[in-house]
Amino acid sequence: MSPTFLPGLALALMSIFAAEIYATNTVERSVSPSGQFVIYGGDAALRGAMSTLAERIKTDLLGILRRRDQWATAEIINLQSRSANLPELPLSAIRFSQTPSGLKLQLDLALSRELNPEMLEREILRLILLEMIYRNATTITVGEIYVDPPAWLLDGLRALAPNAKRAPVVRALEVSSPIRPLPEFLRERPELLDSPGRALYSAYSFALVEWLAKDPIQLGRYIDNLAFSTNDPLADLQKSFPKLAGKELESPWRSQIASVLDSKHSELLSFAQTQTKLDAFLATASLDELCEKKLSAAQKLALRKSSGKLMLLAARANPALRAIVQQYQQLAAELALGKNHGAAAKLGDLKKLQTQLAERMTEIDDYLNWFEATQLPTVSGLFETGKLSVDSAGRRPPRRDRFSTYLDAMESQF
Repeated sequence: MSPTFLPGLALALMSIFAAEIYATNTVERSVSPSGQFVIYGGDAALRGAMSTLAERIKTDLLGILRRRDQWATAEIINLQSRSANLPELPLSAIRFSQTPSGLKLQLDLALSRELNPEMLEREILRLILLEMIYRNATTITVGEIYVDPPAWLLDGLRALAPNAKRAPVVRALEVSSPIRPLPEFLRERPELLDSPGRALYSAYSFALVEWLAKDPIQLGRYIDNLAFSTNDPLADLQKSFPKLAGKELESPWRSQIASVLDSKHSELLSFAQTQTKLDAFLATASLDELCEKKLSAAQKLALRKSSGKLMLLAARANPALRAIVQQYQQLAAELALGKNHGAAAKLGDLKKLQTQLAERMTEIDDYLNWFEATQLPTVSGLFETGKLSVDSAGRRPPRRDRFSTYLDAMESQF
């Protein structure tokens, strides 16, 4: 055996062992498009979904604050599998520390069925806000306890994001009476509330953040100064929002709650809802009779009121019916002024057009239902009227939209 063979063999074995150790210790990672989020763990699909979600939440927040993306500290999202030997592993935990190279922010997520989308979005938003709060804080000592964003701020910003579902918020406020004073609400601890109390807390949070977001610069300044907040949440708010510093605080607060409740009435109606309200108006207004005779003062007053109601209906009407509602409103206004020349013919044309449009919409609905039932490889669920029970032998093919891909990736980890 050559004297140089054994050292060569030893070096080869050492390189193999070193490569194996490196492979076992290397964790795959993904970096989000902006570079702010570095995701470890999971597979490529899951990391990609998490990157998309984090970037979307950040974009929504920057839109509310009217800010450009000026992040300074990269944030780590660490995806962990909850194993049987670590049952105590929390669903989420944020690690905040000061290192010699700078601030370190890390969000640990335990992949579990208990980690619902709402909790996931809330924790990512919390991580983003922490980076904003401590972006310019250069005097943090090692081991210092960080200031968490208030729970109401997290809930309110989530509800204020585009495409957020606000109907539960309005429903929670509708069943609440009386309105809780703002200082009392700010002192509440949501983790101690029951389910109805927690829903009401989220509703008040949305109302407050919507109110504050009317001045996005001041709201951004409040977030920037949270690192120096005190134990008096109202006083901290008043420093950034002078409008909250007045003695008459409860009056504008009640007005804001009323505004949120009124927002329910500003949502656009569906075609069927608009049609129902319009038919109910025509049944009570008796326009056919009023087109053919001279009107009394009381009848003209009733027509003016009907014209006002139709104007409000037009503001909420489905776009397909809005023009027809507006023409009915104009006709009622003309009759109230005594202008009934050709009114009967106009009314007949409007009713004919309304009937034709309703028939066409019914045909469209029927076609869409047929197309989904017979032509689509997957079912969208937009036209279902009840829950379907599908056994394992007849499961639908998986959908490929981004949200479904994210849910499938999460489920594959368990």
